[in-house]
Amino acid sequence: MTESSRITRRQALTIAAGAAGASMTGATAVIGTTASAQAAKVAQKVVKYQDTPKGEQRCDNCDLFQAPSSCKNVDGTIAPQGWCIIYRKKAA
Repeated sequence: MTESSRITRRQALTIAAGAAGASMTGATAVIGTTASAQAAKVAQKVVKYQDTPKGEQRCDNCDLFQAPSSCKNVDGTIAPQGWCIIYRKKAA
């Protein structure tokens, strides 16, 4: 992992706070439902999502990417060639 792709403590706390705040809004969700899973996702802006890769790092080789166009942790439509600060390379 390059120095520039590491998540700072401040960024990690921001992501956690965003996820916690999102999960506490709206009606109470039943654990295990799709609604509660979506509530835990963070906004693309929080993780500095971009629809272009950062060198070899791209969503379609990230462990969090869910084909064809979503992410386990980031809300919204995700481009396979995109990138964000929580990129985590798939295990070989």
